[in-house]
Amino acid sequence: MSQASSQPDLASIRQDWVGVEFDWATFEMKPDEMIAWAEACGEKDPRFIDQEHSDFQAHPGFTTHCMSGRVFPENFPQIGGGFGIDGGKRVEVHAPIRAGDTLTATTTIADIFDKTGRSGTMIFIVQRMEFRNDDSELVSTVDWKMIKRAE
Repeated sequence: MSQASSQPDLASIRQDWVGVEFDWATFEMKPDEMIAWAEACGEKDPRFIDQEHSDFQAHPGFTTHCMSGRVFPENFPQIGGGFGIDGGKRVEVHAPIRAGDTLTATTTIADIFDKTGRSGTMIFIVQRMEFRNDDSELVSTVDWKMIKRAE
């Protein structure tokens, strides 16, 4: 336990849990859903909104809406107070996502760290989803940060 609180030691939690794969899911890439997402983002590039375009593909942020069933691995320790808030997402596009692909996603804990600022100490838990297409090619990586107040 850390100094004067009941908060678990983040260094040992990080050592035990970063890199642990804990969820798997598949997602069908449907043209109408890909177009709806791109249009909702205000996209005008025909590659993302016209399925007849020769290079039709999913908008770069499309995989941010693909959620698997679990937020944490089984037996993951309670860290911080409350439910946590969404601290944002970072998307890395590795290859185009095509209509008709079935993406297979694996989820891991990518990082756990804390930061202290004006509002106190906050704990960041980074969940990473890696998406692979039908050829097992990595097409997208999404890192999602959950922020929790340290207890």
